[in-house]
Amino acid sequence: MTDSAQLFERHRARLYAIAYRMLGAVAEAEDVVQEAWLRWHGVDQCAVENPEAWLVTATTRLSIDRLRAAKTEREAYTGVWLPEPMLSAEPASPEQLHELADDVSVAFLFTLERLSPDARAAFLMRDVFDADYEDIAQTLEKTPAAVRQLVTRARQQLREGTPRQAVPRATLHRLVTTFADAMQRSDFQGLHALLSDQAELIGDGGGKIPSFRSLVGGKRLAQLFYAGKRRHGDAMRIEVVQVNGQWALVRYIDGRLESVQSYETDGQRLTRVLVQRNPDKLARIAAAMAQR
Repeated sequence: MTDSAQLFERHRARLYAIAYRMLGAVAEAEDVVQEAWLRWHGVDQCAVENPEAWLVTATTRLSIDRLRAAKTEREAYTGVWLPEPMLSAEPASPEQLHELADDVSVAFLFTLERLSPDARAAFLMRDVFDADYEDIAQTLEKTPAAVRQLVTRARQQLREGTPRQAVPRATLHRLVTTFADAMQRSDFQGLHALLSDQAELIGDGGGKIPSFRSLVGGKRLAQLFYAGKRRHGDAMRIEVVQVNGQWALVRYIDGRLESVQSYETDGQRLTRVLVQRNPDKLARIAAAMAQR
C-alpha cells in the first residue's frame, strides 16, 4: 500500500462517520467516501498542507451535494423516510460505544432530516465533531459569522422537534428487553404499561411493505404489538441487539427479518418507536445477523 493510500485509510473511519451522519444511508455514505478517495488520488498531494483537513472538507462537500439530491428523492418517497440502520458490533468496546453514541442513533438521524444540507453539516461539525467555527467556515465556504448563525438555527430547529433525553444505556436496555419479553408472551398489560400515553410509532415501508406513517397512543401501540404476536405465534422471533449504538429489537417472521425497531424513552416508559420495514434498508442487517 502506498503512503497516499495508507494516509487515506488512517482517516477512512472518520470520513465514513461524517458521510453516514450527513446522509443516514449506508450505500450513499460508502459512495461518498469512495468519491473522496478518487479525488484524493487525483490531487497534487505535495501541495496539500493538511491532508486530514483536505479529506474532511472534500467528504463534507460531497455529502452536502449528495444530500441536496437526496432531499428531492426523499420528498417523493412513499411514506415516511427513516434512516438506514446499522448493526453495531457486539460486544462493543467503550471506544465503539462512544463513537456510536446518541449522535448516530436512528432517532437522532431522523431528527436531523429537518435541517438543510448546509445547516446539517455545520451542526454536525460543530456539535458532534467539535470543529472550530473557522474550520467549518472554510469547509462550507462561508464566513464564521454565517456558520455561527447556521449552527444556532439548527440547534433551535432540533429543540423544536423531539427533545433528546440523556438516558443511561442500561435503562434503555432494561425497557427494551422487558418490552420484548412482554411481546413474546402476548402480555397486553405488560406492553401497555411500558408505553407512554402519547407514545408514537413511525414506520418506513418504502412503498414495498405496508407500514404506519404515524400511530399515536400507548394503548393503540400495545394493541398493535399484541395483535402481531397473536397473529404469527411461534413464527415470530425477537432479538434485542445494538443498532446504531443503541439497544433495539429485530423481529423475524418465518425466519425472515421483518423489521428493525428503534426506541426512545423518557427514562420511565417508551415514548417513540421507529420501525424500519423497507426490505432494501434491512438487507445489510439481515446479512450481518445471518453470519452471527
